[in-house]
Amino acid sequence: MEKKSLALKLPWAIISTSLTLSLALCLAIIGFRYKGGMEFLELAAYDKFVRLRAFNQKSVSVESSVSVESSNPVKSSGASSATIKTAKPSAVPATAREIAIVSMSEDDIQRMGRWPLTDSTIARLIDSIEKQRPRDVGLDIYRDIPIPPGTEELRETFKKYDNVITVQKIGDERNVGIPPPFMATDPNLVGFNDLPVDSDGVIRRALLFIDDGKNVFSSFDLLLALAYLRADGIYPTQDGSYLRLGKTSFVPLGTNDGGYVNADVGGYQFLLDFKNRPIPTYSLADTLNGKLPAGALTGKLVIVGIMAESVKDIFFIPLKNSSSYVGGTYGTQVHAMVAGQIIRAARGEAVMARFLNRYQVWAWIIVWGLAGGMPGLWIRSFGKYFACAMAGVASVVALSYLLFLRGWWIPMVPAALAWLGSSAVVTAYRAFREKEDRAVLMQLFSRHVSNDVAEAIWDKRSKFMEEGRLRTQKLVATVLFTDLKGFTTISEHMEAPILMVWLNEYMDAMASAVIDNGGVVSKYIGDAVMAFFGVPVARDNESEINRDAINAVSCALEMEKRLEVLNSQWLKRGLPQAYMRVGIYTGSLVAGSLGSSKRMEYTVIGDTVNIASRLESFDKDYTTPALEGRHCRILVGEATYERLGGGFDTTKVGEASLKGKGEKITVYLVIGSVKELSGKSTVRPIVQPEIKPGPKKDLTTSI
Repeated sequence: MEKKSLALKLPWAIISTSLTLSLALCLAIIGFRYKGGMEFLELAAYDKFVRLRAFNQKSVSVESSVSVESSNPVKSSGASSATIKTAKPSAVPATAREIAIVSMSEDDIQRMGRWPLTDSTIARLIDSIEKQRPRDVGLDIYRDIPIPPGTEELRETFKKYDNVITVQKIGDERNVGIPPPFMATDPNLVGFNDLPVDSDGVIRRALLFIDDGKNVFSSFDLLLALAYLRADGIYPTQDGSYLRLGKTSFVPLGTNDGGYVNADVGGYQFLLDFKNRPIPTYSLADTLNGKLPAGALTGKLVIVGIMAESVKDIFFIPLKNSSSYVGGTYGTQVHAMVAGQIIRAARGEAVMARFLNRYQVWAWIIVWGLAGGMPGLWIRSFGKYFACAMAGVASVVALSYLLFLRGWWIPMVPAALAWLGSSAVVTAYRAFREKEDRAVLMQLFSRHVSNDVAEAIWDKRSKFMEEGRLRTQKLVATVLFTDLKGFTTISEHMEAPILMVWLNEYMDAMASAVIDNGGVVSKYIGDAVMAFFGVPVARDNESEINRDAINAVSCALEMEKRLEVLNSQWLKRGLPQAYMRVGIYTGSLVAGSLGSSKRMEYTVIGDTVNIASRLESFDKDYTTPALEGRHCRILVGEATYERLGGGFDTTKVGEASLKGKGEKITVYLVIGSVKELSGKSTVRPIVQPEIKPGPKKDLTTSI
């Protein structure tokens, strides 16, 4: 309950400062993000999500591609690959029904004894594939110059088939371009196979078009997909300024979409989803020798490429061990994956990635930052802070992943850092403020209260601390005043150093009695002591207020005992003895802090303080048989007397008019504790003449 009240009752200044700190941190994180400082972390997080989705959905990545043979299996050196004898089309997933790969492996190169393939081999290979009646064939092999023999045969083959798509390389300032194949007769069937590579060397994007300022080039993957979709009656259209294929509009990737920051998104790019399915892969040797299963390539998009370690056509994608080549994924497989995603998107089977705009990203980060700062307002232990911090990060990750599964790439890293950073900053700020508040409290109370009371004050600080000061509050408490009779005369006959020692011994004994009885020493006023019982923490019920009154009277009796001990010691040392008067009153008063930041005092004001003071100074010469032989006179008002519960032997002095008070106050003399006086006669008749009020003491009611 206390923690709840602490959270709810925090001053607005602390809350507003915490919010400001959290907001400032969020803005710093946003600025750092847009400087590219977190891009590598966000890309790594994206890769983790891709792999986690593939694992959870038990989808098979490109490394699970199988070699389908009718005879001898094709073995890939350096890594193991799964091999099956037959493949039933009805049991193959959608992409497997759409796309097949004919690859030239390391075994094929060794068997043929050369690389690159001759024009004659390529011509025979295309003829062998076309006999299976595929929809289209993609030749992912550069052939800008003839490689005899069979150059004319290859030209004739291309004239014979109009469904063969070939590749060229556009290149850039770092990579030399490669012209279209020499045998290509239709420029519309030549696409570039350039792939955008991120700064960490990983492929996460693909291209549809490239515009060099003069010409617009279509990608190899787009041409393959368009050729395949044409048979389904799906043709490219425009959706505003975007390309639309079937059920999907391809919105080009922006420079700051997802986890990218100032990315080079030249051309028409889109994000890959890596929802890979098994793609049947057949060897070059079996294809040339007619050993493929019947109908293995019928109606499919067939991509021909090199998948051999000696020919470094290798790329890295987020999926680990994504091919039979341990170090990465073959380019032919990447193109099959890209073309497959375009086909799935056109059919409505794939959702293209969606992103927040700039302002939504800012809001996303700020919301998590502000939320992260909130626990820091009340969490103090490191264990709880760590648990809360980890729970917040887990929430960011879980929500980001759920959105990722629905096609959204949300910047996760800055949101998680905003949560962690804000919680740490606010926790540190609150710890700093608590340190200052504790210093203020200890400055005010540590020398005047017991350790238990000091800790109780600190534990309940939320009830009375506000902006580094004690909150002004109205409460019911008991005030105790003491004074020494004849102190002026005593001080005139003692040397100053001896007087100070004598007075300090007295003050130390009286202050200890206050502290031992749960009170607060408010102030030393010359030879007088002012103490409170029931402040600064307001009491919640009447029983606690009664306990304060009992403690105050017990304190006064303890003061009397300690004064008796002092008088005995002083007598032996030849020092004067003292006689003390005590006034106690219970009632409402106003408490709060007063002063500057360099010097602050705890102050109480109200009639309760004045009445207690005047009870102490009430008829200074008053005496009674009950006071014979005693060193202390203790007078309490009726408001205090009614709260003692019969625990003390008292005698009614009478009703008296105190200076400054219109109504009379019933005054009682405290003789002792009932428990201590048990078995003794405690009722003493007192004949008391009319009591005259004593002079008003010059009081400053502050610590």
